[in-house]
Amino acid sequence: MNTSVANPAPIATAPLTAPDLAGLEPIQKIRRRWPALLGAALSLLMVAGLANELFDKGLTGLSQMAPSSWVFYLFFALFYLGPPTFDYVIFRKLWKIPASGMVALHRKRIANEVVLGYSGEAYFYAWARQRTQMVAAPFGAVKDVSILSAIAGNAITLAMLALALPLATELLTPAQFNTALVSIAIMVGMSVPFLIFSKRVFSLRKNTLWWIFGIHSLRLVVGSILIALAWHFAMPDVSIGMWLILAAARMLVSRLPFVPNKDLLFANFAIILIGQGQALSELLAFTAALTLLVHVVLFAGFGLLGLIRKDV
Repeated sequence: MNTSVANPAPIATAPLTAPDLAGLEPIQKIRRRWPALLGAALSLLMVAGLANELFDKGLTGLSQMAPSSWVFYLFFALFYLGPPTFDYVIFRKLWKIPASGMVALHRKRIANEVVLGYSGEAYFYAWARQRTQMVAAPFGAVKDVSILSAIAGNAITLAMLALALPLATELLTPAQFNTALVSIAIMVGMSVPFLIFSKRVFSLRKNTLWWIFGIHSLRLVVGSILIALAWHFAMPDVSIGMWLILAAARMLVSRLPFVPNKDLLFANFAIILIGQGQALSELLAFTAALTLLVHVVLFAGFGLLGLIRKDV
């Protein structure tokens, strides 16, 4: 007698099919690649901006009489390296960025100067987004650091204006003096809302925000001292104290909103303050052109380095 039980017929089941995601792949790729695309677009804009500046005024400035003292170039190099170095100190504390982050910070500085204000922050944000293993949400930190940089610049500029305006009444025309007063009101108006609504605006902790503000303020003061020392060794017959006043005026003029022809205004103020019109004009033109030349050299060098190392 056959007591074996027949195996039940297998139940037909519909094969499990994965959802068709082929149509979503391009969107996903774009979402993953947009930081790289943004970085590439800004890099192209930097190339165009550098070429325009170089062939517009840069070559003319380099044709001016170059300072003979090597100490000028030493202090100029320290002055040039200042902004990205202080930024590196900040983001090293916030994100523990590697030394290769200095390349991105130099590009950030170049973009801000030759493309458009805050385009450098966009580039650095895109750079950070491509390194999510380093920082998960970089937008808040980049935003806070940028806002605090502007507030620190406005604060130091206002302090300099408070000291300079009583002395500048004899140097400025009534229209220029009124423009300076309007600029003061605008700078105060731009900074106050961030302070009033700080809890909603800023993402980082309060003690971290104060530390970043202090680093930015130190950067501005150190930068003014370094460029004053560089100019002093280029024209040693002018006292360091006078150059410090001129360096402070340079930063002040650069941050005044709605002031046309800032370079011309600064040059005229410098000539009135120091004299030696032709020599001073050539020194200022050479300093601006040398800054641009270093931008070009570093940008080209970073491009070659990027072909060798993919982490920059």
